Amino acid sequence: MNGSILFLLLLVIVGLIAKNTSLVIASAILLMIKLIGISDRVFPFLQAKGINIGVTVITIAVLVPIASGSIGFKELSDAIRSPYAWIALASGIAVALIAKSGLTLLVNDPHITTALVFGTIIAVSLFKGVAVGPLIGAGIAYLAMKIFEFFH
Repeated sequence: MNGSILFLLLLVIVGLIAKNTSLVIASAILLMIKLIGISDRVFPFLQAKGINIGVTVITIAVLVPIASGSIGFKELSDAIRSPYAWIALASGIAVALIAKSGLTLLVNDPHITTALVFGTIIAVSLFKGVAVGPLIGAGIAYLAMKIFEFFH
């Protein structure tokens, strides 16, 4: 058994112990792809397109209330009157810009991905976090690195 299979098995176990379905499913799917022997074809695709696919799925989930009709123009106009809505709007803009920097970091400095993955695994398994923010994590790391570089 090679190291990646053992690591994925460990992640399945950690996910089960932490009761984190997302970690269990993701690790199990990758483990099955590896064991079936199609990883040489599937993994490069997932590595190249997986983040974009994931962002698309999350975007679909966020837009469902609009598509279902539970959020419409009336709710939008009502929300604009709330100071919290303006905070949320600014936060949405900031997050998208931070994520853009994160994508740049992940493309230009792939070894950083390892640390981000471990950080995400720790947050998901030990702190009941949700693994939806690798781009945001990379963006925050990018900003922190730039601040670090500025002062050194």
